[in-house]
Amino acid sequence: MKKTKYPINREFFPYNKFTPPISKRFVRLAQAGMKTPGFIYRDPAVETRLQMIPAFRDGQIELCIFTPREIQKPAPCFIDIHGGGFVFEGFSSHFHHALTYAKEAGCIVVYVRYRLAPSYPFPYPQEDSYAALSWVYEHAGDLGVDRDRIGIGGDSAGGTLAVVSCMMARDRSSGIKPLFQLLIYPWLDDRNVSESYQKYTDTPMWNSTLSKNVGPMTNPDPSATPLAYRSPVEADSFDALPPAYIEVAEFDPLHDDGVYYAGLLTKAGIAVELLETKGTIHGFDTKVNAPTTRKMLNARVAYMRKMFGL
Repeated sequence: MKKTKYPINREFFPYNKFTPPISKRFVRLAQAGMKTPGFIYRDPAVETRLQMIPAFRDGQIELCIFTPREIQKPAPCFIDIHGGGFVFEGFSSHFHHALTYAKEAGCIVVYVRYRLAPSYPFPYPQEDSYAALSWVYEHAGDLGVDRDRIGIGGDSAGGTLAVVSCMMARDRSSGIKPLFQLLIYPWLDDRNVSESYQKYTDTPMWNSTLSKNVGPMTNPDPSATPLAYRSPVEADSFDALPPAYIEVAEFDPLHDDGVYYAGLLTKAGIAVELLETKGTIHGFDTKVNAPTTRKMLNARVAYMRKMFGL
């Protein structure tokens, strides 16, 4: 079948020509081959350390903690949850952005390496991410973090996990109150009926066909996970969730997820900043030096600094 030609900005080459195959075999090969980029240890402005913490069902996960060397403590903190369809580790671009947030937003960044499907399907990613949020709050003093200035966010699947972490903190009466949620082309609607989901079946980088393929790997037993934690827009309530920055891509099956969630939060009286990028695809910021990527990184940083009171 001939693919549709979309007017995607050429600045995203070669990613505007790439679509990953999604199968259990490919996923397992990709997981085995993805390594932590060495550049995270070579930035002279940031101290990088790894921390293992307790996670769901007596497991452990790793956090990468990026601390600007000149930062004044207690400092604001951003909990950064990477995307990748719940099956892939973060790409080098995820680490690049985490370092950028640390340096330019003036905060400690805690990058979460939750466990991945298909070995660890729902609710492992959700519970692991919430465990990371809880651990940061509990160890804020040791980290030099200001507990009242902790934001959380992520891209794609990481956006899902950020939203769910906020919902879990509220629903479990934890006393944890993230300052904001920063969501980049998030996946939030498991009903798969939106206009963008129906339209973008063959877009590069990610499309609804790939979403259908990955679904059985990530969520083989829907009854094991509460509805709101696998399809956040179907939650009963959005009250008491933090303010949100939501960024969506134009040629993306998940475009409408972010727009719809923004409307639900607004209806609940929660402040939202919604940015709709043009000529973009899901994962466009994988091309870290693209002008649009730099523009959106600046917008994210500006939002974080505003919320941190910097």
